[in-house]
Amino acid sequence: MTRFLLRWIINAIAIFLAIKFVPGIHLESLFSIIWLALIFGLANAFLRPLLKLLTCPLIILTLGLFTLLINAFLFWLTGQIGQAFGIAITFDGFWPIFLGALVISIVSIVLSLILKDELKGR
Repeated sequence: MTRFLLRWIINAIAIFLAIKFVPGIHLESLFSIIWLALIFGLANAFLRPLLKLLTCPLIILTLGLFTLLINAFLFWLTGQIGQAFGIAITFDGFWPIFLGALVISIVSIVLSLILKDELKGR
């Protein structure tokens, strides 16, 4: 349970920083970040392994760079699911989605490295 909460907090911080620093991503309420982080975490948990399996040849061909497009797709999907639940997040095109996903990935990696002992359950 602690690992789930830490991952949720990491996702929330990463999404907050992406919204704050990437122009073209608009969120109506900061409270919505909590719900977006939950949606993003669930999308990553359930869809990312399937997408990586299906696009494995492209990931190998591009030396892993295609995973950035998978991240962008999952960020866009998070926004679409959030809008379906009344969370008003909008994107001004592909590049804000791509850069937002890049920021989320970098922040998640850094925070996961800092909190790796807590995430392992020690």
